[in-house]
Parts: sequence; C-alpha cells; structure tokens
Amino acid sequence: MKKQIKKRISLFAAIVAILLIVQVPITYATSLSELKGQKSEIEKQKSELNSEIKEKSSEINTIEGKLDELVAQIETLSAKITSTNKEITTVNAEIEEATNNINALIEEIAILQEKIDQRDLLLQDRARAIQENGTVDYLDVLLGANSFVDFIDRFSAVNTLIEADRQIMREQQDDQKQLEEQKLVLENTKKELEEKQAELQRLKESLSSQKAEKDRYISQLEAEQEKLKNEKQLLEEEYSEALILDKELDQKIKAEQQRILEEIRKQNAGNLPSTSDGTFTKPANGRLTSPWGWRNLGFGAEFHYGIDLANSTGTPIVSSAGGIVTYAAPLSTYGNCIIITHSVNGQIFTTVYAHLSSIQVSPGQSVGKGQQIGLMGSTGRSTGPHLHFEIHTGPWNGQKAGNVNPLRYISL
Repeated sequence: MKKQIKKRISLFAAIVAILLIVQVPITYATSLSELKGQKSEIEKQKSELNSEIKEKSSEINTIEGKLDELVAQIETLSAKITSTNKEITTVNAEIEEATNNINALIEEIAILQEKIDQRDLLLQDRARAIQENGTVDYLDVLLGANSFVDFIDRFSAVNTLIEADRQIMREQQDDQKQLEEQKLVLENTKKELEEKQAELQRLKESLSSQKAEKDRYISQLEAEQEKLKNEKQLLEEEYSEALILDKELDQKIKAEQQRILEEIRKQNAGNLPSTSDGTFTKPANGRLTSPWGWRNLGFGAEFHYGIDLANSTGTPIVSSAGGIVTYAAPLSTYGNCIIITHSVNGQIFTTVYAHLSSIQVSPGQSVGKGQQIGLMGSTGRSTGPHLHFEIHTGPWNGQKAGNVNPLRYISL
C-alpha cells in the first residue's frame, strides 16, 4: 500500500512538473526533442494509468462476484434459520402438548394411586380380620353345609372370595405395571423432545453465527469495494489530466515544428532556386556532381537514371512542375523520396526527388511549379548531401520505364 502511495505521489509530481513546463510561452519553450520526450513520458503514464484502472475494475468486478455469492449464501442461511425456527416452534408445541399430557397423566396417576391405596386398605382389612379370627379353612366351610343346596351356596361364596382376592392382586399388579410404563413413556418422550429442542437451538445458533460471519465479511468487502472505487476515480481523474496534458503537448509540438520549419524557410529563403520559364524548372540549387547516363563509381559501370545536384543539408527542394504528389516516404536506396505526377498538354510526366533529409508534402497533395516540397539530405544509398532528380515520360513504373535525361527539360 505504501509503495502505491509513493507511486501516486511520484506520478502527481511528474504531471505537475510537465504542466509547469508546457505552460511556459513558446518563446521560452524547451527544444522539440524535449517536448517529444515529455509526450513520451505522458504516453507512458497514460498507459500505466489505463492498466491500473483496468486492474481496479477487475478487482471491483471480483468483489461484486463475491458479494453476489455471499448474498446468495446468506439467503440460503436465512431460509434455513426460518425453517429451523419453524421446527423449534413445532417442537415447542409438541413439548407443550407433552407437558399437558404429563399433567393429565399425573391426574390419572393420582386417581390410580387412590385406587391402589384403597385396595391396600382392603387387603389390610382382610389381613386384620384373618389375624383376629384366625385362619379361615375353606374346606371346613364347605363340609359344614347342612344340605346340598347349602353346599352349593357355600362353594359359590368361597369361589367368589378367592376370585375377589385374586382379582384384587391382578389389578394391583396391572395398575402398578401400567403406572411404571406410563411414567417411563412420558419421561422418554419428554427427554427426546428436550434433546431435539436443544439440537435445534444449537443448529439455530450455528446458522446465526454463520450468517453473522458472512454479514461481517460483506461489510469488509463493501468497504474494500468502496476503497477501490475511490482509487479508480482518482486514477481516472489523473488519466483525464494526462489526456489534457497530452493534447497540450501535441499543440506545443506542432507549434514548435511549425516554428522550426518557418525558421528553416527563412534561413533558406535565399537558397530557393529561381523559377525558370517553360514547363519544368530546376528543383534545387547546387552543383552537378553526376549527370544522367553511364558512370563508374569504382566498383564497375552503372547507368545513372537521373542527375545529382550537391549542396548543404537542408537546402530547399522545389517541385520542378505543377502536379500531384503520388508518393512521399522512404523508398529503398532512394532514401526519403517524393514522386510527383504532372500533366503537360495531355501528356503524363513523372518527377522523382531522392535522398531528402525532410519531406514536406503528403500523397494526394497538389503542388505548384517552384513550390518547396522538402530539404536536401543524404538518406538511402548516398555518399553526401545531394538531390537525385529523375524525369520519366508516363506514370511511375520503376526507374527504367520512360526514363529521360532531365537536362533535356531543365537548365542549370
């Protein structure tokens, strides 16, 4: 983070420095090369700023993706929490119902306990009666019958008493067993419900904790996103400032180039060749160093398809006749080259100007006879500053096609 801050400060300082430089009037302006150096620096800064802006945008998009994902997760957690709350509500209702059942069963148990207690009292009374009167021998009771009918009555009474005792004992055992079973069921049910309630509560707390954690993470991401947006905005503002400076430098460079050209024109005003009568005029001042035709340069004879006029670098070159510029750029061994097409009384001519140090016209441009088109130089295959000048009949189709001796059309 500290490195980025230092970088931003350095960049801002550089922009301010350049801004101060480009605000100086042209009369005190730095050289053209320095202006171009400043423009190169601005272009570099623009490229770096653009890369950082794209990087910030990518980071913002990444955070937006994470936020969308977290929001979806939070929605899922919220749905689970809602579902868990419903389950907890259901379990609480079941616990309440079980509690009500337990309370009802407690009342039933109380009634059953009362029956048990009554049977206990009855059994205790019978035991006391037996204890007070002695053991009752049911056989003596039967044998003491006065008649068969009395025997039957006695037998029935004995059976009734015996069955009553047995029934009391069975009911006592059944009621005791039922009481224990009901108590066990209620205890297990209540325990299971309480365990389920505790489990649901733990689940709810876990889900709530996860949701809270994701909420905190969202807050962090939103803060980081806001920070990145602010940083991106600052970068965009710096980029806008760099664009303004870039345009200002372009204007300064154009103005300086124009000023330099104007100075060159003024310096070379006296060097412009005089425009002669006739269709063609001499393209530059200089001495003829190599005529048209065969010549020997020390490595064998070759045909020279034009004439060479030697002078100092920067000597003005003019169009030999009025026409249209068809080529203005480097061309093989010609170096910087201009080709102009002329129409003379319905006939097409082409003139070629080679080895220039500067080209001052563009393809498609219309030029007049004697109009300056460039400056003498030594580009391409050249042993010194001079103008190589050719004239061709017909359109340009290579140096051999329609090539004629220029001295047939111009005078030196």
